[in-house]
Formats: sequence, C-alpha cells, structure tokens
Amino acid sequence: MNCVHSTAITRISDTQWHAVEDDRVVGRGDASLRPDGRLFIGIDAWHGTVFDRIADAMVADLPAPLYAVADEADQDSTSAWERAGFAVARREWGYRVPSDPRVTGLGSVRPPSGVTIVPAGEAEEGPLRALDRVIRDEVEATAGWRTMPAEILPRPAGTTVVDPSKYAVARHAGQYVGLIRVKPLPRQPRIGLIAVRADRHRRGIARALLAHTLASLHRSGTTAAWAEVNESNTAATALFEGIGARRAGSTLELVRH
Repeated sequence: MNCVHSTAITRISDTQWHAVEDDRVVGRGDASLRPDGRLFIGIDAWHGTVFDRIADAMVADLPAPLYAVADEADQDSTSAWERAGFAVARREWGYRVPSDPRVTGLGSVRPPSGVTIVPAGEAEEGPLRALDRVIRDEVEATAGWRTMPAEILPRPAGTTVVDPSKYAVARHAGQYVGLIRVKPLPRQPRIGLIAVRADRHRRGIARALLAHTLASLHRSGTTAAWAEVNESNTAATALFEGIGARRAGSTLELVRH
C-alpha cells in the first residue's frame, strides 16, 4: 500500500488498483493484457494528483513496457500520461464514413473480374479463419500487427476471429482473398478491419468490400459508420478520404519503456 497525505493506493487484485480517501474510492486503475502480448493500463481518477499516485503505483508494480491510450482532444489526459513517463508512440485517425452511395461514389463499383463478395454471416468459418491468419502473418512481417487499429475483444488464446458473422469476404477462384469486419453497433457501426492478401493488392478488392458493406448499411437505414486508421497507413487513408470520409477525432497510443 502507498499512502500520500490522506490518499491510500491499494492493489486489490492482479489487474486492479484503488485510490481511497476518507473511506471513498476516488480513483481506479486497471491493467489488461491484449492479444498481441502488450500490457495496457487505464486510470479513472477524480483529480490529477490522484491519477499521478495511481500511475506511480502501477508503474512500480508492473513490468515495462506499459501502454495507454488517450483521446488527443483531451489535453488533460495526455498531459497526465506524460507526467507518468509515457510518450506518444502512434496516432489513429477516427473517420465518420458515409454510407450513401451518392456521397461515397461507390454506387457503380463492382468487384474485379472473377471476384465475388460473400455477405456477412455467410462466410465459411474454416476458410475465413485461414485467411485471417494469412493476413495477420503478412502484416506482422511488415508493419507489425500492433499498428493495425482493431477491436480489443476477450478471446481464447490463439483465437483471432471471435464472431465470424461480422465478416464479409471477397472470394476468387474458390479462395477467400479479402475481408471486412463490421461491429453492428446501434448508433454507428464500426469498421474494425478491412484487409486483402498481399498477392491481391491493388486490384480494387478492398474498395469492392467497402462498397458492398456501406451499401448494406445504407439499405438498413444507417447513414454512417466509424473507422480508425493509423496515420502512417497512407493506402487506407486514401481509400477512406476518397469516398468522402471525414476525420472526426484522433486517438493517441502512448508507451512507457
């Protein structure tokens, strides 16, 4: 237990810390190990001094490197993490993506010759998982999977496709060659991933997957989706901005070595 003035910082479990002041919990810290092996921490505190004390305790208790995320527009949060010794490692742009084909210009887009789109919920689970594994290995061999914005979902060890019904896929010559994952949130669905096998890049497959998905959302009455793009991913940035998507925020990933 760390005590500073009247605030006591206590580790109550392997992954949780509490700040208690006058018998009230005035701050909480949580740690979570992501599927890629990185350890992320989050802190919710009433005051900056309490944040700092929780951060000091967590940094002392946990092995480096440690990671955190912050809304770039929240300067207080970013400054708090920097006081704790964290530095910005990368930025993700948040995009509001229109679904109306009259806005996106995707109404006339068709899959490349020989490619068909298998709608969400209709993909075969085995080939889908195999494609996901191939794409992850290709990304890991280049930019690294940790640079890919992705939903952080609880999953069994070694499992990367949690819910196959969220995926639409592109099929060519009997093989799955591209995929798009959409989380159907009530207010604004989230495009969690769009990817194509490396040997099928630059053929318009990603654009066709996006056109199919946005058209489906539009028919269901959904006006826009949300997507995140690593600022260094120029291809994804061009794809989304080329269909009228607009930046509506940004998230910082910070690291303390």
